[in-house]
Amino acid sequence: MIRYITTTSNGVKEAHLYRKLKDERVQCQNCAHYCVVAPNGRGICGVRENSAGKLYALNYGKVIACQIDPIEKKPFYHFLPGTYSLSVATVGCNFACQNCQNWQISQASKPQKPVEGENIPPAEIVKMALENKLPSISYTYTEPAIFSEYALETMKIAKKKGLKNAWVTNGFWSKELFDLIFPYLDAANVDLKSFDDDFYKKNCQGRLQPVLDTLKRLKDKKIWVEITTLVIPTLNDQEEVFKNIAEFIKKELGAETPWHVSRFFHDVSWQLKDVPDTPLETIKIACQIGKKAGLKHVYAGNI
Repeated sequence: MIRYITTTSNGVKEAHLYRKLKDERVQCQNCAHYCVVAPNGRGICGVRENSAGKLYALNYGKVIACQIDPIEKKPFYHFLPGTYSLSVATVGCNFACQNCQNWQISQASKPQKPVEGENIPPAEIVKMALENKLPSISYTYTEPAIFSEYALETMKIAKKKGLKNAWVTNGFWSKELFDLIFPYLDAANVDLKSFDDDFYKKNCQGRLQPVLDTLKRLKDKKIWVEITTLVIPTLNDQEEVFKNIAEFIKKELGAETPWHVSRFFHDVSWQLKDVPDTPLETIKIACQIGKKAGLKHVYAGNI
């Protein structure tokens, strides 16, 4: 069970990645939205705010969820298997997926609501991992890209202490963010939610191509990657979608890249309450397509 934290702190830090524009507007360069934010406004993520022409992360060090999880829960099956990981998150997300199961925290700050969390400095997160003899820290539950300032400082300390850093992410990053974090990143489980740009636009308020770009950059830097696809009936459960994802993984990431194909459950989703749960048979078909495409490690999840 995730430990949700409801106290409020004042963790604010100037954002790492933005540029100043005219009339005190700024362009955030943290993710692939590249939001242009007016004074006193926030970006799509709900946690970056323009104050007098400077962009601030309102969630720095404000932990909303903290938990020790099996690494397989992320899911990682080929990265430190059999170990536990300290999992941390702040509120906010640069997507608004209708199927989100952590929407209570991923959407909590939108559009301009208070940013809640318990103030836990980066060094304290690393200390918690070391005291519990955990080999890794996972940045997860919401979207680590939107708490990148906090994640990055934690990752730097963790790296010096011999800990591994893993992101569980939607992959909708900017090139600038990738260049900033990859030296400290050891593994990423990336949601490849579909292979249809319309799905990303309608269901997630995002786009497909930036996710594919992030995946190829991760592979190029030899960062361990695993892929997760949540199969949602009527939205991304077509065999052509499974085939396209599997072929992309094989061609661009390598046949050794694990693909986790997971069931959707309507009762824990944010907005898709009328969509039925994913039939087991659909998951089996997706796994068969992945194996037929030449993938060596295809796993059925949430069954």
